Amino acid sequence: MTNRNPGRLASGGTVHVVGAGLAGLAAAVDLVDVGCRVVVHEAAHQAGGRCRSYHDARLGLTIDNGNHLLLSGNRAALAFLDRVGGRSALTETEPAFPFVDLATGERWTLRPNRGRLPWWILDPRRRVPDTRAVDHVAILRLLRAPPGATVASVLNCEGSLYERLWKPVLLAALKIEPARANAGLAAEVLRRTFGAGGDACRPIVATAGLSAAFVDPALAYLRARGAEIRLGHRLQRAVVDGRRIAALTFGAEAALLGPNDALVLAVPPWVAAGLPLGLAVPMESVGIANVHFRARPPPGLPLVTGLVNGLSDWLFAYSDHLSVTVSGTDLAWLERPALASRIWREVAGVIGHGADPAEPPRWQVVRERRATFAATPWSQGRRPGPRTGLANLFLAGDWTETGLPACIEGAILSGTSAARAVAEATAAMTGPRADRVAGPGSGIARMSRSTG
Repeated sequence: MTNRNPGRLASGGTVHVVGAGLAGLAAAVDLVDVGCRVVVHEAAHQAGGRCRSYHDARLGLTIDNGNHLLLSGNRAALAFLDRVGGRSALTETEPAFPFVDLATGERWTLRPNRGRLPWWILDPRRRVPDTRAVDHVAILRLLRAPPGATVASVLNCEGSLYERLWKPVLLAALKIEPARANAGLAAEVLRRTFGAGGDACRPIVATAGLSAAFVDPALAYLRARGAEIRLGHRLQRAVVDGRRIAALTFGAEAALLGPNDALVLAVPPWVAAGLPLGLAVPMESVGIANVHFRARPPPGLPLVTGLVNGLSDWLFAYSDHLSVTVSGTDLAWLERPALASRIWREVAGVIGHGADPAEPPRWQVVRERRATFAATPWSQGRRPGPRTGLANLFLAGDWTETGLPACIEGAILSGTSAARAVAEATAAMTGPRADRVAGPGSGIARMSRSTG
């Protein structure tokens, strides 16, 4: 077995980040910025995890493995992009959300006003049709839900306003049927979106691709600062000695961890649970399907459209293809061609312009059966923080305790939290001081180093 233990800074040691999804990349970026020697290990042959782009031979296009919608209120994610230089790959629109009812064909656009005071609900032209301003007051019960409550236990999950607004919004954020989701997570989503006003609700899409926005700039940033990126490098075993991780094995190679070295484990929860480290993680998962069509959007089609009363949830209009996200539904019973045909019928009804609902264009279905942890009260109770019972083991991932459901913002926040915990632990062991983080996405503050 080859011993591969890179050199380390005298003040901090080497931090091994296992997992090059957004959580791992965010942790690594924060760590290199405080002078840590960082090695990123990724089992796959490309970084990005569930948030990446790839060239699809069937479509002859570069597509994302899943559609992701950011909002202007996602401060941590946007600060990360500004930091690594990926912001130019995004397109931001006004705070407006077009919707189509697939059952009736009715269309409307939700238009929150810029400030926190939601006067938009008083204007019938800005809210869901056939609803009253007073109907929106019921959502306050969700914001006061007790710990462990489900959405259904505090909110009536019926009626036009729920079906046409709260359900699609919460489904997009929670990835499961909102009625059985953790009410606290649902409430936090609403606080950070509609509760923060229209200035926090401008839709943002990585129109140049998720890799162009998040992954490629982050890898370049890390390499420019001396980090080592090892793709196709699967962690097979973590050796525990007392209260520390003593070694990591990757096939025929091993990395021995010295007294100032650390491990940030930024892998999916079921991978973390498979390592004999005694970790309690949320194991209930949900699947998501994304169906991509090689068809240019017609003029005037919004960048993102919410779809209700159908199988499709959200329609994304990229420059060279259309893409639909389906979540919260068991799709195991639908074969790929049947799913693509059904989704195209719904898309054709939305875009019109002569689209033949019976003849789908070239398509691709990307299905992830364990896309995210299920945002249920049970899962919420099993989400760990960044610290563990082992002194040099830290956790990152949108499944850790971020206060948010599984999302890009949560992944970035988890990476920052893990990096902060590493810095604090290093300071405790070696004497440097870790200053407080200034804010989301700002990274961990610089550590002063002892010279004696």
